[in-house]
Amino acid sequence: MIHKITGELLALGDESCIIGAGVFEYEVRVPEFTRRQLQAKLGQQVSLFTIDYLEGNPAHGRLTPRLIGFLSEVEREFFELICSVDGVGVKKALRAMVRPVPEVATAIEEQDLKLLASLPGVGTATAENIVAKLRRKVPKFALLVARDVPVAAEVERDVVADTFEALRQLGHSEADARKKLDAALAAKRKYPDVQSLLQAIYEQSRKPV
Repeated sequence: MIHKITGELLALGDESCIIGAGVFEYEVRVPEFTRRQLQAKLGQQVSLFTIDYLEGNPAHGRLTPRLIGFLSEVEREFFELICSVDGVGVKKALRAMVRPVPEVATAIEEQDLKLLASLPGVGTATAENIVAKLRRKVPKFALLVARDVPVAAEVERDVVADTFEALRQLGHSEADARKKLDAALAAKRKYPDVQSLLQAIYEQSRKPV
């Protein structure tokens, strides 16, 4: 399994790109929101976090190995989450992901069926399935900050420290991550794990200023 590819962005098409890594050139499929981020990087060194999958019909005896690439591990994780919904799958998810991850995650959290159903190939029934399965799993993705280079997470320590690192990986600056943590902790609630603290931060970010 190929986890990550780093090399020169040689070409960028409507649905895929070519990465030159050493003596090899890899064709990597990318969703639309990733393709837009790559447009200004032709000829530059890029890193894509990848997913392997087999395309084709096993009954017909022909399966083609493919790669899908993302600019961060968080975006890849969100894509895999979308693919886990009944009736979606890799090909439909690739076609559907035309909006940034935070926007889609917020739509799921807020049960915005109209926006979700407007994504290419989704429709109302699939949008309802996505909300039903993923609504409680997406708050951290709604906090993702759009940026070109993901921030590497450090060694995990405790709930507060791990949440700080999660916010950094989601693209928040150190100052912004500390501000969000301080505001959530000021409520003096108990947070047994990172997910519960991220949920509180997400809910707080939705409140009108």
